[in-house]
Amino acid sequence: MTPERFHKLRDVLTRRQPDLTILAADIHKSHNISAVLRTCDAIGIYRMHAVSPGGQLRRHHMIAGGTNRWVDIKIHPDLNTAMQSLRDDNWRLIAAHSSDSARDYRDIDYTRKVAIVLGSELDGLSPEAVSAADETIALPLEGMVASLNVSVAAAIILYEAQRQRRAAGLYEQSRLSRDQFATTLFQWSYPEIAERCRARGQPYPDLTDDGVLKSNPLATPL
Repeated sequence: MTPERFHKLRDVLTRRQPDLTILAADIHKSHNISAVLRTCDAIGIYRMHAVSPGGQLRRHHMIAGGTNRWVDIKIHPDLNTAMQSLRDDNWRLIAAHSSDSARDYRDIDYTRKVAIVLGSELDGLSPEAVSAADETIALPLEGMVASLNVSVAAAIILYEAQRQRRAAGLYEQSRLSRDQFATTLFQWSYPEIAERCRARGQPYPDLTDDGVLKSNPLATPL
């Protein structure tokens, strides 16, 4: 770990947004979920939520580009459970769903604690999911197409969220707790050592200001 690399990781983590997320509901195609994940990283999302009954999320390695290291993924068994879990944690649920009552996606205040709910490629969101959301949003379409690819729609919405959050100064200082920041920074910097520490039930070692380990738990046998 070079000092330059460590400082880059620290700067990126400082801009992470813990109160903006995507809930991907039954997006089946791996290239779509990977593209959404990549956009989440680019925007600065700390954690993405996804529905996968089997507990596994298929990601296309050509698109994800290793972003699963930088964006935490919370898997839920079904959409109802996911939405209720987020609601219980005071998230505002914004469903991307085209209808006569849907608001323009630019009219939403994304500086609040917002979860954007995306449906599957073919069927979108169920009526039950739409009715459970706090708001529905749509992207204006002026051509013959009836919808956009789900990963494209996610990117457009998220960059509007980024624009609003930049204007509000939400990227200017860390918004993670001190413990969350330190834990995540270590996991990003030394993923193998972090995994070994978790397996042994021991805390992560301290780092210097340049990211150098003050002690190495791998130097001692199990």
